[in-house]
Amino acid sequence: MNNRLESLSEILLMGPGPSCVPPSVYEALAKPTIGHLDPTFIAIMDDIKGRLQNVMKTENRMTLPVSGTGSAGMETCFVNLVEPGDAVLVLINGVFGMRMADVATRLGADVDTLAFDWGSPVVPEQLQATLDGKKYDMVAVVHAETSTGVCNPVEEIAAQVKPTGALFLLDAVTSLGGIPVDADAWGVDAMYSGTQKCLSCPPGLSPVTFSDRAVDKMMNRKTKVPNWYLDLSMIVAYWEGSQRAYHHTAPINMLYGLYQALGLVLDEGLEAVFDRHRQSHEALVQALGSLGMEMLVAPKFRLPMLNAVKIPHGVDEASVRQKLLQDHGIEIGAGLGPLAGKIWRIGLMGHTARKENVDRLIDALASVCGK
Repeated sequence: MNNRLESLSEILLMGPGPSCVPPSVYEALAKPTIGHLDPTFIAIMDDIKGRLQNVMKTENRMTLPVSGTGSAGMETCFVNLVEPGDAVLVLINGVFGMRMADVATRLGADVDTLAFDWGSPVVPEQLQATLDGKKYDMVAVVHAETSTGVCNPVEEIAAQVKPTGALFLLDAVTSLGGIPVDADAWGVDAMYSGTQKCLSCPPGLSPVTFSDRAVDKMMNRKTKVPNWYLDLSMIVAYWEGSQRAYHHTAPINMLYGLYQALGLVLDEGLEAVFDRHRQSHEALVQALGSLGMEMLVAPKFRLPMLNAVKIPHGVDEASVRQKLLQDHGIEIGAGLGPLAGKIWRIGLMGHTARKENVDRLIDALASVCGK
């Protein structure tokens, strides 16, 4: 039988995710599988919870990785916290804000959206006017908009939401582990992320945290959580307490990988990790400038881990991406939505965020573009 796995070669992952995986995480994934109720595995679960609390900067008891990618984390937050008729405001300046609005609408919420230009951040003054005009049960925003490379001013947004009493929901899929995320200090009520971005673990888990206010909302619902698999009121019985209740079979080896990946981040130190991302980003921007390439996002609002680069005039962007992959073993991403064909998305996430990777990409781009 033909084994296609034998033909796989290592690719330098510099797109919007997944990111490159450290060798020790691969080694963790290959450890022997044990039962999901084995006492040794329960101890690993407890350590994962503590490590997530450290990286997310939260003391929330309900902090755990959902079995599924970041999109599962998004749905977990919405299905547990939104009931039919709830007033939800979603701030949109890219693809992933649009997805939030879609999910909330499917749950029967009264959804309003406040849209901003793709490539530009949320404008707090416009948000304030909207909050003054209507009372909301939830306000949701993406911290690091992966489709555009924009970092939204979350701390300021959270401060605006807090006096209204609305739950504040944050998408931290791309930001967690790459730039500061401070759930408790910011007053975030629910937050979800993913393993495959700046945590540099393969895709398959979505870290989620709920504040006490969010837990109260979930436990006092008028209607049953509409998704059995993502119902945290049941899942939490598997993730805490002296006796663990079976809900679903956990992805055991993926959790080994997350355990190791979080350990690497904490061993390096969060500030050192953030600094490494920033330095890699600055080196990339400078080198792209030497090739005559410009960034989409204004410097103040650029993400270090997701760089939106304008396609130079006359360049076949798809051909460049194809040649980078086939001839140089480097993956970068294309634009989405209104930015399709207008930008490349270059990822410097987690283990990928290193100067030698920037240098390799720039040499390859210069070769492919004839610079």
